[in-house]
Amino acid sequence: MPGVLAASALIAAAFAPGLAQACSTCGCSLNSDWSSQGYATSTGLHLSVREDYFDQSRLISGSDTVHRSSLAFPNDQEVQQKTINRNTLLGADYNFSRYWGLSVQLPYTDRHHQTIAASDTDVSTSDARGIGDLRVVARYQGLSEDAGIGLQFGLKLPTGRFKQDFASGPQAGELLDRGLQLGTGTTDALLGVYKFGYVTESIGYFGQAMAQIAMTSRDHFRPGNSLNINFGLRYLDAGRFTPQLQLNLHGEQRESGGQADRPNSGAVLAYLSPGIGMKITPRFDAFAFVQLPIYQHVNGLQLEPRRLWSVGAQYRF
Repeated sequence: MPGVLAASALIAAAFAPGLAQACSTCGCSLNSDWSSQGYATSTGLHLSVREDYFDQSRLISGSDTVHRSSLAFPNDQEVQQKTINRNTLLGADYNFSRYWGLSVQLPYTDRHHQTIAASDTDVSTSDARGIGDLRVVARYQGLSEDAGIGLQFGLKLPTGRFKQDFASGPQAGELLDRGLQLGTGTTDALLGVYKFGYVTESIGYFGQAMAQIAMTSRDHFRPGNSLNINFGLRYLDAGRFTPQLQLNLHGEQRESGGQADRPNSGAVLAYLSPGIGMKITPRFDAFAFVQLPIYQHVNGLQLEPRRLWSVGAQYRF
């Protein structure tokens, strides 16, 4: 079957303890969920890698841009400057049969952050590098004869560190907020449903909904539950290339706990994501996408990206 990745899920970051509460929610970025594109009907092992880049530089309150030049320092609240994210996602997907499969995904994060904390006048910085939280998701798609409808269920495990400090500036040595840590420290349940099929012989579609629910709290912090709803179309008669278009929706509740920054957490985000897949060999596929925000509404004051870039590849054994 021609084509390549076209599903989306969340990478959420909206957690903030400590003196500098640099809370920001980022909606991104094209989860390597090959099952929702029809690959799950073939048994065997699939390996994938994806690289994401996004610069969170737009400071917003509600849906409005906040111009930093209009703010005086010191300020009674934190004023974030920017967060540059370079993320690598390694994936392994094994299909035991036409109806059962298992996906494992491990992120590696390289994140640079700059912020001016409440009552400060100078910038504090941090650099986080390392593995994040492991996601293990099983799927069952025996609800229809063509295996076009599937259920997903799994866990996000607390494998990423969450005790990093600010590296420089007035906040040096203070605990970095949880949204900028490599992991949340919590175990979350993942529950989803998806459907894929064909509008015509030349146009395929998919729809997917995935909920992420925190099952535990840790160090007086519990992330907000979230829901992603994604839709996609792909054109199948372009030879080795597969043009695609996705609509990615993400809603996230406020976080809670003594270390939570409840006023500045939670968001509703929507992205339109054009992209293209390329079949390099019968077993090797590559893709590139750009995510463009069409709606961003956050609680409090948060950073959001103006666009997100994703490239990646998958090999099927």
